[in-house]
Amino acid sequence: MGATPRLAGASRLLPGLEQARSYQPAWLRWDLLAGVTVAAYLVPQCMAYGVLAGLDPVVGLWAALPSLALYALFGSSPQLSVGPESTVAIMTAIALAPLAAGDPGRYAGLAAALAVLVGVLSVIGWALRLGFLADLFSAPILVGYMAGIAVVMVVGQLGKVTGVPVSGHSVREELTSFFSNLDQVEWGVLLLSVVTLTFLLVVAWRWPRLPGPLLAVLLAIALTAIFDLEARGVTVVGALPAGLPGPEVPPLGDYLGLLIPAAGVLLVGYTDNALTGRAFAVRRGNAIDADQEFLALGAANLGAGLLQGFPVSSSGSRTAIGEAAGSRTQLHSLVTVVCVVAVLLFLGSALESFPMAALGAIVIYAATRLVDVGEFVRLARFRRSELVLALATLTAVLVLGVLKGILVAVAVSAAEMLRRIARPHDAVQGRVPGVPGLHDVDDYPAATVTRGLLVYRYDAPLFFANARDFKQRALAAAGERGAQLRWFVLNVEAVIELDITALDAVEEVRAELSGRGVVFALARVKQDVLALLSAYGIADRIGADRLFPTLPAAEDAYRAWEGSAPDH
Repeated sequence: MGATPRLAGASRLLPGLEQARSYQPAWLRWDLLAGVTVAAYLVPQCMAYGVLAGLDPVVGLWAALPSLALYALFGSSPQLSVGPESTVAIMTAIALAPLAAGDPGRYAGLAAALAVLVGVLSVIGWALRLGFLADLFSAPILVGYMAGIAVVMVVGQLGKVTGVPVSGHSVREELTSFFSNLDQVEWGVLLLSVVTLTFLLVVAWRWPRLPGPLLAVLLAIALTAIFDLEARGVTVVGALPAGLPGPEVPPLGDYLGLLIPAAGVLLVGYTDNALTGRAFAVRRGNAIDADQEFLALGAANLGAGLLQGFPVSSSGSRTAIGEAAGSRTQLHSLVTVVCVVAVLLFLGSALESFPMAALGAIVIYAATRLVDVGEFVRLARFRRSELVLALATLTAVLVLGVLKGILVAVAVSAAEMLRRIARPHDAVQGRVPGVPGLHDVDDYPAATVTRGLLVYRYDAPLFFANARDFKQRALAAAGERGAQLRWFVLNVEAVIELDITALDAVEEVRAELSGRGVVFALARVKQDVLALLSAYGIADRIGADRLFPTLPAAEDAYRAWEGSAPDH
């Protein structure tokens, strides 16, 4: 019996163990197919990201190996594919180029040190339980973010699928370059891309259970061999370097100067992890652990750094390809690791004839699966502001880039939330025939209010942003009752928090009504709220006999007061 708690603790720390314990044999073929398919895409992509990060192409594969394996153990998402990613690769190059001073050896050491430092900071984020930061991303942000990433993916493949020279580091720059060089399109490349993409779409439509991406890889390799496409100008992956890296601790002296760049890379990497993981979790009907994702990302980066790689994050495109191929668990990532190891050791020739145009078509296919038009429609039907937030996120990601776009989207989301809280619904409450309790008189035309008694509810926490609004609307409601008003009961059931600005407003309302001879009382007072009222001093000014736990208690007290009060 003593082993059970230890196993339970290990399962919490290593979600991959729990996936292994509950694994179903029927999943195996899908994870195998997904792992091989992702590997076929990952090898050329990660080599490209190695170059993008300013390193040798093979370093991208070195970084992929430990990050895939460690995330499979520590990660909470069954779908997420972790490893080199374009945004993090670009940030690595920008951060390290001034520090390396043109020394390739120092540059490689700095890249590995940066990955280790990102890993350390990520583990600290896990220890401090900073996963709540992922809750800043609402459903509209997720929908818009995934659509934005899809567009970024498609634009990033325009050069591969058309043969047109494309340069630039933003969507705008890449599109400008593409259209400026459109006269250089290579029709053979474009035709192969169209054939591959059409094949993928038809397979998904007619035979959705078949591994379309893997079949597309095999088809593209076969077409390249049959028609000798490489001789006709179609670019292929080509020969891959062989061998595996050995573990190595980066020089300790490099860490201090990399602290700020590491924090920036972590922000981008974790944001991408959280958004992509949550988006795919919603699609599959499961959930991710935001705190655990810090630990998983930390382990992946530590592994990448110690194996002479560079910082890593999640890949939306590889995750989408794995899902499209039918991945069920993180076993597909381990299969990918085995495939990459085999390629590095002795199977590099298997992908030498894989055309880059087909690779781009597979990415575009994966991107189409990230855009959920139905969700945009659902947001539009629910509330226009939710649709605007999704579209704002999509636009911000495209115009400003992933990091700035996400920050803008979060800011817009927070502003929208503050707007609703700063100007919330309020209600005058009365009795409704046949319905227990007190209810908003605007919702029930048949509602009646007790003469001389006003029960007023403000449906939001009270704080500095809505304190003035509360005061104006509460006094306006009291003013509408005129001289007949005897008691004003503030229903604070929705008030779960107050700050001193809000308490000032409550005191001003109490003082003004008391000056008119109106009794001010509170109902539905929670203990936390009572403690704040007492600390401020307003509880004593109201009086303990005017603080009621329920609305009926306040009504009964008013009727007793009215019956015993002199003529008024």
